[in-house]
Amino acid sequence: MVHLEDVRNKTRRVLDQIAAIVVGKPDAAEYALIALLASGHIILEDVPGTGKTLLAKSLARSLGCAFKRIQFTADLLPSDVSGINFYNQRAGVFELRKGPVFTNVLLADELNRATPRTQSSLLESMEERQVTIDGETYPLERPFLVIATQNPVESHGTFPLPEAQLDRFMLRIPMGYPAAGEEAEILRRFMSGDPLATAQPVLALEEVLQLQGALQNVRCHDDVLQYMLAIVSATRDSEDTAVGASPRASLQFMRAAQARALLRGRDFVLPEDVKALAVPVLAHRLVLHDPLAGGGRAETIVHELLNKIAVPAEQDAVYA
Repeated sequence: MVHLEDVRNKTRRVLDQIAAIVVGKPDAAEYALIALLASGHIILEDVPGTGKTLLAKSLARSLGCAFKRIQFTADLLPSDVSGINFYNQRAGVFELRKGPVFTNVLLADELNRATPRTQSSLLESMEERQVTIDGETYPLERPFLVIATQNPVESHGTFPLPEAQLDRFMLRIPMGYPAAGEEAEILRRFMSGDPLATAQPVLALEEVLQLQGALQNVRCHDDVLQYMLAIVSATRDSEDTAVGASPRASLQFMRAAQARALLRGRDFVLPEDVKALAVPVLAHRLVLHDPLAGGGRAETIVHELLNKIAVPAEQDAVYA
């Protein structure tokens, strides 16, 4: 049994270390930690040079877990991700050479530069935590977190992620440009070296698993569940959407809200947790009637729905 104060202390250590490396991205760091606690996956999206890879590396470095990175390119093959059986001539047998997906934290850098065939090689591992190679299925160790990055602006040499793959990501996190003061702090911080190089794990693998297990003790009142489902249902009924959020989105929405409550030292979900996570959980899953509208329009739609749907009274949404 993990105590709430213990959870706050452990997660605070991770967030503090990330803040010592990545300047001015507290919300993005918290979202990444929410996905880790909720056993989800995240996609970091923004233009190059905004700290996507640095955030992913900082989270991985803060955990006592195995970490691997794949730089996705157009010539990358599915076997380069999952692994391959090769013939060992000296031993006279086939041996499994595991791919980088056999890890705890996988950085899928510039995922949309790979072909759809290679992109799809991650689907089984993300959803079922297993890999099938030549008909043989191999389970992946827990925890397993995929942190993907992509540039939403550049289209040359990229392959947009299909809806089925986007739906596997619990959260889409935009990074954004730093403010003027933050950019000056970046220059000062990296003037004498790279703070990532000296970062040490502050959370052991066993502690990560304990925190993930604590999620099942976070309660969600039926009023809050109905509020959450009303938002999801509204994305399906909106005149702007061709396809709304899926039942998988509802499940991940609930788990992310539980994780946010846990980070804040609560064993119950509040409507504010739902409101804070609606955009990062739902916006990237919406298919709009206007294919040129982009992710910004999807975020606006979710915000508009939040303004229309009645929020349950906080005192009625908390367990006594």
